[in-house]
Amino acid sequence: MMQSPRGTRDFLPAELEKRRHYETVLRDVARRFGFGEIGTPIFEEAELFVARSGPNVLKELYSFRDKGDREIALRPEMTAPVIRAFVNGMNSEPKPIKLFYFGQCFRYERPQSGRYREFFQFGAEIIGSATPQTDAEAVAAASSMIRALGLKNYKLRIGHIGILRQRIADIGVPGEKTAEVLQKLDKKLYDEVRPMLAELGVKSEGVEALFELTETVGGVEVLSKVPGEAGDYLGELTRILGRMGVGEVEIDLGIVRGLDYYTGMVFEAEAPALGAEKQICGGGSYSLAELFGGEKVFSTGFAIGFDRILLAMEEEGIAYEREGIDAYVIPVSDDVRDDAAEVVTEIRGAGLSADIDIMGRKMGKAMKYADAVGARYAVFVGRQELGRGAVTVRDMKSGEQAEVPRDRIREKLNGGMRTPRSRFSVRSM
Repeated sequence: MMQSPRGTRDFLPAELEKRRHYETVLRDVARRFGFGEIGTPIFEEAELFVARSGPNVLKELYSFRDKGDREIALRPEMTAPVIRAFVNGMNSEPKPIKLFYFGQCFRYERPQSGRYREFFQFGAEIIGSATPQTDAEAVAAASSMIRALGLKNYKLRIGHIGILRQRIADIGVPGEKTAEVLQKLDKKLYDEVRPMLAELGVKSEGVEALFELTETVGGVEVLSKVPGEAGDYLGELTRILGRMGVGEVEIDLGIVRGLDYYTGMVFEAEAPALGAEKQICGGGSYSLAELFGGEKVFSTGFAIGFDRILLAMEEEGIAYEREGIDAYVIPVSDDVRDDAAEVVTEIRGAGLSADIDIMGRKMGKAMKYADAVGARYAVFVGRQELGRGAVTVRDMKSGEQAEVPRDRIREKLNGGMRTPRSRFSVRSM
């Protein structure tokens, strides 16, 4: 039997409906924050991602040569394509430019719980300036999105990559080695960093001071250990976030993000329900446009791991209730099937969702099917009722049924219309 490729999935109707619902939740929050949606190609020139992340990204890229002998790659993330699109067509627009996106990305890595080779990102970028207000806007948007999905147990951690970069420079690490040290610190590979720094001539007290900085975590009081502009910046950022209702912030000076282009504030969100692999969102301030042929411009952005956050919601017991359909039309006998087709067409024409039995089921099995597809009402079309210009409508939940004139079916179905689902509501299991 043919299977989907390793690290990919099929989304069957029930699962895809759930995912579309939560996509809508995220899109609505983004629009309330003034972001506009952008779409970019699912593949780009491979150099776009190498320029952004360095040659090490090649081992994770799904890349190939096209018929024009160009090196092409499926996108492993979406920040680089968005900034490339900004350079190509939005560079002269008034700043700030606020963009959000949702799409699938591809990385060749070992699949594991909540991590796939084809995965989905929802993210946002604010292009135009590097200020505490800009950073606060991005962090507040990410926090609002997580809350809107219904996730309760999560933690926001904020740091400043400039603090680590300065400490690394102060202890004597050459500039060309900074990225490699940061990448290892990002993964907490202290046993690998220690001999590397020793080989570079860094004294043991300098190494320990660096490690101590990466383990500095707490409330705003830890900023007393960060003199200078970076500490003042984080202090102002947390103050603004407090005024924006984002008070659940932890200062973590060990957040690295592991990429060269981050320049200042960095942040992550994690969901403890996921265990060791608990990160669900990450971002920070950066500068990329100049790598893609544009003028240097500072931006702040973030990406939410859509698959990861849905898994965290499941672990918290957040269940999605399917919408179902408004009506399921059942012909009582074969001689009224054409009439039933007219009835279902009338219901659909009234803007309601409806299906019809096309399998010739007996009444009992047709009712079971109506229940399985989540129909609110069953509409029975019988010869006698048709003679009176009516059908029989049954409430699938209460079991109550009544004969309804055909010209009042819409009124009947609308009268019992489910309360429109809030785009920000969930129910717990």
